[in-house]
Amino acid sequence: MAAADPAVVFEDTASCPICLDYFNEPVTLDCGHNFCRACIRRWWEGAAAAVSCPFCLEVFPQGNFRANRQLEALVNLIVKRLKGENEQAKPGGERVCEKHQEPLKLYCEEDQTPICIVCDRARDHRAHSVVPIDEAAQEYKEQIWRQLDDLEKGREEILTHIACEEEQSRELLRHVEIEKEKVEDRFERLHRFLREQERLLLAWLDKLGQEVTARKDETVLRLTEEVSCLNTLIREMEEKCEQPACEFMQDVRSTLSRCEMKPFQAPAPAAPEPKWRLWLFSQSLAFLQDTRRKLKASLVPEPNPGRADVTLDPDTANPWLVVSADGKDVSWGVAPQDLPDHPGRFDPAPCVLASEGFACGRHSWEVEVGEEAVWVVGVAQEPVKRKGVNQFSPEQRIWAVRKYWEQHWALTCPETPLHLHGRPRRIRVYLDYEGGLVAFYDAGNQAPIFTFPPATFAGETVRPFFELLSSASQIRLCP
Repeated sequence: MAAADPAVVFEDTASCPICLDYFNEPVTLDCGHNFCRACIRRWWEGAAAAVSCPFCLEVFPQGNFRANRQLEALVNLIVKRLKGENEQAKPGGERVCEKHQEPLKLYCEEDQTPICIVCDRARDHRAHSVVPIDEAAQEYKEQIWRQLDDLEKGREEILTHIACEEEQSRELLRHVEIEKEKVEDRFERLHRFLREQERLLLAWLDKLGQEVTARKDETVLRLTEEVSCLNTLIREMEEKCEQPACEFMQDVRSTLSRCEMKPFQAPAPAAPEPKWRLWLFSQSLAFLQDTRRKLKASLVPEPNPGRADVTLDPDTANPWLVVSADGKDVSWGVAPQDLPDHPGRFDPAPCVLASEGFACGRHSWEVEVGEEAVWVVGVAQEPVKRKGVNQFSPEQRIWAVRKYWEQHWALTCPETPLHLHGRPRRIRVYLDYEGGLVAFYDAGNQAPIFTFPPATFAGETVRPFFELLSSASQIRLCP
């Protein structure tokens, strides 16, 4: 009789008689038989008092058991580590079940694990959905391929964003370098200007000091001569008084007339002392004000490089807006006009563009907005959205300022409130195309209103832009 396979005997010894699987938390009954803790509890579930061993049917008055730590350690170390974690393979590379040594040709969808045909008939998988492993593998491969397509698309999208970000960063860095060169050039001019002004001021003060010294020397010389004449007369009078009476009395009246002291005439200064100081202060103040004006002009571009002749384009005006025949005025009408609704007309936003556009150079124009009007004034870069609801901001290719009742805003994102002194009635718009600069000024007092950060117009045409926000508003382009 052939001897039993030790591996098979050991596998039977390490298996629970109830679930026929390797012991999981094995426990020992009073009769010495071993079972899984969960299996024996399910077996005894519902028993009133006495219970029995499922293997030998020995009856126990109470359902007592004790953990078998040695058996649990033996199963974990030998069975699970040596046989359970690494499924054996038959010659040819086919994987087999660790428990039944049968090929893993099926797949349990509930447990999500490969099984053999024997496992499929076992109680653990009998009620589960089981499919051929090749069919399950093909289905999951198709799902993975679909997900891979999405992942590749997402990767390409991210790479595209990275490329765009790098391109934008390079463009911004180029503008940063240009601005740095501009700043260095302006401050170099500023340093030269300040050094020249310092030289002029010191030279002016040196000249003033020389004039003061010369005037002092002239005055002291004249007074010294007068003192010398008085000293000579005093000596003569003293000698006259020492003569005998007969000699002294001769021609005494002439002596008295010569001795008579005339009132001292102090030299009149160019200006009294307080006035001289005031004059010096006024001269210094005028010089400093002139220096401040020149300094401001050296740092801030002139907002009026040359007035552009701007007229309104009626083909872009909203049907509610009425443009004058000369193209200089726009206001609300009493009813919408019957105008062709072509793509270039604003609707429903009550906006209008100028006929003129700029693609290079520096330009400025002035707009009369009125003290009580509600308006938006600025520039728009073509192409600009003209249909539907518009959000005016540089991101939407519009750089503008707005007055809404008593508050002024710069249409940045988010909007920037402007704290102005008074309500400007005439706005000057300044455009530096190459520098990407759009700035606004109060044309009445030349006070700056707002300057947008440098933009990139990228060769696109920039046109003056206007919006009327109330029926009582009116805008007029200054000639």
